[in-house]
Amino acid sequence: MKEIEKLDNGDWYYFIDEDVAARKAHAAKLCQEFNEIPATDPEKQTEKIKEIFGSYGKNVSVQSRFNCDYGKNIHVGDDFLSNYNLTILDVAPVNIGNNVMIGPNVDIYTVNHPMTAKGRREYLGKGFPVTIGNDVWIGGKVTITPGVTIGNNVVVAAGAVVTKDIPDNVLVGGVPAKVIKKLDVE
Repeated sequence: MKEIEKLDNGDWYYFIDEDVAARKAHAAKLCQEFNEIPATDPEKQTEKIKEIFGSYGKNVSVQSRFNCDYGKNIHVGDDFLSNYNLTILDVAPVNIGNNVMIGPNVDIYTVNHPMTAKGRREYLGKGFPVTIGNDVWIGGKVTITPGVTIGNNVVVAAGAVVTKDIPDNVLVGGVPAKVIKKLDVE
């Protein structure tokens, strides 16, 4: 099996493989093109981000700078808004619901590496999907780690590091992120 097939199957893969590197280089090129579009031309920015994403709903707004590993694994719903400097390492799928706002300097990671020195020396990676529900606000400088699911009606406080699944209707914060309080459903 080719390394790109291993990556797409969610298996351990050799991340400096030629096909894997080519996919990442293509995404980097598209992101560079997006990041060079002037902020005074939001329609052109939206057109380019739609070329990068795998799927999108209505009313998508992403501010520059934006970076990703693939792009086609990113799926956003209606009324998606991202502030400056969003990085999504989308080796595995990243599914984002409707009415999601992402603050500045947020990182969403799906790729992980072995806990052994031997595995890291072999340049292995493995993807774990990230899912973000509906009506979520992710504050600035949040990090979301591989394999996490964030429920609906969640607020993630600025600076949080989300390492575990988050239930619906809560405010979370801290390093690692923990539930601070329940939120009203309305």
